[in-house]
Amino acid sequence: MRWEGRRAVLAAVVLLTLVAGFLLPSVLLAQPKYPIRPITLIVPWAAGGGTDRISRMVAVLLERELGTPVTVVNRTGGGGAVGHTAGATATPDGYTITMVTVEIAMMHWLGLAKVNYKDFRPVALLNFDPAGISVSATAPWKTYRELHEYIRANPGKLKASGTAAGGIWDLARAGWLKAAGFPTDAVRWVPSTGAAPALAELVAGGVDIVTASLPEAAPLIAAGKVRPLAIMADKRDPMFPDVPTLKELGINWSVGAWRGIAVPKFTPTNVVNVLEKALAKVVENPEFKDFMQKNGFGILYKPAKEFAKFMEEQDRLMGQLMKEVGLAK
Repeated sequence: MRWEGRRAVLAAVVLLTLVAGFLLPSVLLAQPKYPIRPITLIVPWAAGGGTDRISRMVAVLLERELGTPVTVVNRTGGGGAVGHTAGATATPDGYTITMVTVEIAMMHWLGLAKVNYKDFRPVALLNFDPAGISVSATAPWKTYRELHEYIRANPGKLKASGTAAGGIWDLARAGWLKAAGFPTDAVRWVPSTGAAPALAELVAGGVDIVTASLPEAAPLIAAGKVRPLAIMADKRDPMFPDVPTLKELGINWSVGAWRGIAVPKFTPTNVVNVLEKALAKVVENPEFKDFMQKNGFGILYKPAKEFAKFMEEQDRLMGQLMKEVGLAK
């Protein structure tokens, strides 16, 4: 009886081991279906600006790919800190995603917020656009050189805007002035919640210069209300072929904004994979390409792992630039 009992126990152990061997992979691979309910896409900037416009197109196409509603919510304030913080601290389940912008690599250097790229799990980079220098169509300066000479003769008289104090377009302004041989207060900065309200102020006469990207000003440029004078890039934008780069004009300065989708740091890998695959299809969608081209937005796609490396490098680079122009705290 004792031997038979041992044999029975041994047989049971073998059976359980075999069953576990078959079931364990299924258990490990089993993941909750995603998505099964609506997704919120947080945009840290004002409605109507470049980030908002790209986000709304992405939301429409992402909704088709995922088969669930994707709603854009603008969470503005604090130079992008409010929206980015809300995105980073959301429940990490994939139902709150964020259109992170270059400011995530800048805010902690400014002391505006503790949130930084390490608080997110990158999904995909979608866009990159260099800064521009735009004035009202009624302004007296027809070329960059005319504006340059006016600033030289009237330091501190003109006002510029485009984003919050210390934001990417403020950095663009400070770096441009420094590279041009001016003090960084030669053109004063007027903070705004994004490019759209800054451009509205430009047209209304509240500010003299906007240093946001040219795509963000494209509708007003097309309407003949805004005049682009230069672009802070290594080469001219094909959408604005008549606008010279600062480097062409002898000023060695280039900087730009980027945008991509990220989720809270502890979001499950299966959720990230679903979003990554869907966004890869969005970027390849002819509607997306047509929208970006018509509006002058540059497409720069990087999948999750490459986007993670990109964000880390941008954080290092922006910190270095901000220290050089005196914006870092």
